[in-house]
Amino acid sequence: MITVVVGGGTMGAGIAHVLLAGGHEVVLAESGAERVAAARRAVETSLAKAVERGRLDRDPEELLANLTVVEQLADVPAELVIEAVPEDIALKRRVLTAAANACPDAVLASNTSSLSIGELARGLPGERVLGMHFFNPVPVQGLVELVRHDGLSPAVLAKARKWAEQLGKTVIEVRDSPGFATSRLGVAVGLEAIRMLEEGVATADDIDTGMRLGYGWPMGPLRLTDLVGLDVRLAIAEHLTAELGPRFEPPGLLRDKVARGELGRKTGRGFFTW
Repeated sequence: MITVVVGGGTMGAGIAHVLLAGGHEVVLAESGAERVAAARRAVETSLAKAVERGRLDRDPEELLANLTVVEQLADVPAELVIEAVPEDIALKRRVLTAAANACPDAVLASNTSSLSIGELARGLPGERVLGMHFFNPVPVQGLVELVRHDGLSPAVLAKARKWAEQLGKTVIEVRDSPGFATSRLGVAVGLEAIRMLEEGVATADDIDTGMRLGYGWPMGPLRLTDLVGLDVRLAIAEHLTAELGPRFEPPGLLRDKVARGELGRKTGRGFFTW
């Protein structure tokens, strides 16, 4: 099965990794020669780390033989396209439109964590468009959130579920709504944790330890925000505020840190030092 992934950043490279490990031929699209090279290196590194940690018992070179990284999509006989570009609805619509032209028979999936799938599907063959939300780090996290809008074909939804389960993922299905299920709940807890830190209720370490040991979270909400990216969390919170009201208003501390470039693990500093 040929699958196209558009976007070779953290999420796109992780998705490419699990697809390769699942037996797919993967075409990974990025813009510009430097980003193409970086995307390939990211997939190579991800596969090598999985072998080192005992999570993958395949030869990475064997899997990488099924990876093609390109600057621009041409006609590709893909069954599935997954876009994993930044959370900008205009950008995602452009990417999905180009993918629909380059892969006319493919299911078109967005990895968005909060944007409306119905809006992304507008002007496209909506019966083939759905949300296919993976979680970071993709090779480790076991969940895929499938998001259905009113125009989605039930047969396409069933295909997407089968493909995700074949990758070893557990699937939940949600209706298209702001933040879906996971981002909406995750952001709500994360924003409250930031407010608590801002108010001096407890330290970042103690807030996270409380949620890990008291509620069984594998990772505390502030460290998770660092992993996701404070800029990403801010953008989602602003979107949810616009859609659902002031209960998702981002705290000043989050805005301040993003303004200072403290975006979490990717910049070396967020609520923690990495």
